[in-house]
Amino acid sequence: MQKVLVVDDTRVNLLIYTALLEELEDCEIHAFPCPLEGLAWAAGTVPDLVIVDYMMPHIDGLEFIHRFRVLPGCCDIPLVMITANDLKEVRYRALDAGANDFLGKPVDNVEFLARAKNMLSLSAARSRLADQAQWLTSEVRKATEVLLQRERDTVFRLCKAAEYRDPETGAHILRMAHYSQLIAKNLGMTQEEQDLLLEAAPMHDIGKVGISDNILLKPGRLTPEEFEIMKQHASFGYELLKDSNSLVLQAGAEIALGHHEKFDGSGYPQGLKGEEIPLLSRIVAVADVFDALTSERPYKKAWSLEQAIDFLNAGSGSHFDPNCVQAFLEGFDEVLDIRDRYQEED
Repeated sequence: MQKVLVVDDTRVNLLIYTALLEELEDCEIHAFPCPLEGLAWAAGTVPDLVIVDYMMPHIDGLEFIHRFRVLPGCCDIPLVMITANDLKEVRYRALDAGANDFLGKPVDNVEFLARAKNMLSLSAARSRLADQAQWLTSEVRKATEVLLQRERDTVFRLCKAAEYRDPETGAHILRMAHYSQLIAKNLGMTQEEQDLLLEAAPMHDIGKVGISDNILLKPGRLTPEEFEIMKQHASFGYELLKDSNSLVLQAGAEIALGHHEKFDGSGYPQGLKGEEIPLLSRIVAVADVFDALTSERPYKKAWSLEQAIDFLNAGSGSHFDPNCVQAFLEGFDEVLDIRDRYQEED
């Protein structure tokens, strides 16, 4: 049922227009002698067509159009203004205000019905297009979600591949990813940026798949020569991920390359300093080191939380971005929740 709003201060005209419109099928007429009452109705119900007189008390037809067009959902609704045929200046101004068509006084019944029918057809077509656009948006969203799920599956499998060769555990990867998201949130990053970081952070050490077992799995301290080889994992990870069209994998490449850089420029592989280091890498550096320190491994005991916090504070401004350290520590209750949620498997 299409809704028609008719506004005219002359009640005889309202009766005539209503009677004519009732000849149309599936048409619901809402007639008001006061333009302010018509606007109040339109504020709660979007009509399919508006027919409004020009000369009215309180506000004229031009002001009515201005106020109507700013109502929610009413910017494109077909609107016909009824004016005297000799008021060309008024018609020009009405067109500027948003009128779509005109009827001259005295109103011809046949012309009135024809114009109303045409405008309602236009409104129906507009509604069908809006519904189609909404359907297309929904279908695109579904297709995008399928692609994102496939992308997440790819990321998961990449991380699992690295996990098989890396002595770090899956719980470590989950904790440091959520720590990273927490830091991003406390830095004021958008939800979209936080979600991207949560998905990309687990790929920080993906390049370790290119490091030989005798170095990667060595139980003791690496020799200087072995450590130089180990450091190559940052570049390996970047090369593995950088050419992807996926935003997540691109972010993973950036993190893989930069999460061992240090704020004072003494890190590797590029020796970047301060804000030269990508923000995502600076965030992951704090999250990764904290969890590595507080996790027990076959080759080391876990540090206490106090020792790890002292290490972050001591390295703030040299090893770590001070803002990232502060953002991590100010959310420490959430850090503890994440730590409890993702425990090592037996």
